[in-house]
Amino acid sequence: MENINKFKAIRILILIFLLIIIISLIVYLFPVMRNLSTYEGQLEFKEKVEDSGIYGFLTLLALQFAQIFLVIVPGEPLEILAGMCYGAIGGTIFILFSVAVTTTIIFLIVRRFGKKFIYQSFDKSKIDRIEKSKIFQNPKKIEYILAICFAITGAPKDILVYIGGLLPIKPVRFIIIATFFRLPSIISSTIVGKYFLEGNWKVSVIAYIITFTITILGLIIIRIFDKDRITEKALQELK
Repeated sequence: MENINKFKAIRILILIFLLIIIISLIVYLFPVMRNLSTYEGQLEFKEKVEDSGIYGFLTLLALQFAQIFLVIVPGEPLEILAGMCYGAIGGTIFILFSVAVTTTIIFLIVRRFGKKFIYQSFDKSKIDRIEKSKIFQNPKKIEYILAICFAITGAPKDILVYIGGLLPIKPVRFIIIATFFRLPSIISSTIVGKYFLEGNWKVSVIAYIITFTITILGLIIIRIFDKDRITEKALQELK
C-alpha cells in the first residue's frame, strides 16, 4: 500500500510538471504558431524550435513520457509535433527513442511491483481479465499477438505497454516489439507534421490514406490466415 501511495504522489507531481511544460511551451511558441498558415510563419516556427536546442528536445521527451506514463492524451499529436520539429526521419527517430525509454521504465516497474501499479491507470477488472486470459498468457503466441496489436493503427497501445510486465515474454523482446512495430503509425504522423509545417496538405492526406490502406490490408490478411481468430480475440479483450 505504501508503494501505491508513492506512485499516486509521483503521478500527481508528473502531471503538475506536465502542465507547467505545456503552458511554458504554449507561451513560448504561441506568437509564431498563429502564423503557421504562412510560409514565413512556418520558417519562424522551425527556427524557434531549432533555437530551443536541448530544451526543445527535453520538452518533447517529457511530453512523450507523460503521454505513456499518465495515459491522459493520445500519442498521435506528439508524433505530429515531432514531425514538425525534426522532420519525418528525425521525428520518427525521436519518437522511437522516447517510446523505447518510457516502455522500458514502465515494463521494469510493473515487473518489480506487479499489477497493483497498473490499477492506478486502468480498470482493475480489465487488467485482471487480461492477466488471466489464455490468449495473452500463451508463451508460444504472445509475441505474434503483441506485434500485430502494436502495428495496427488505433489499437490501444498504452495498455499494452503496461500489461507487458505481466506477460510471458522477455523484457528485451517486448521492448523491441513495443517500439518498432509502431512504425506505420509513427511514420505517417511525422510525415503529416513535416508537410503540415510546409503547408502541403496533399502529402499529409496521402500519408494517412496509405497507412489506413496498409492497416486494412493487414487485417484482411490476418483474418485469412488466423483461423483461430487469436488476434481478433486479443483486440476484443483490450477494449
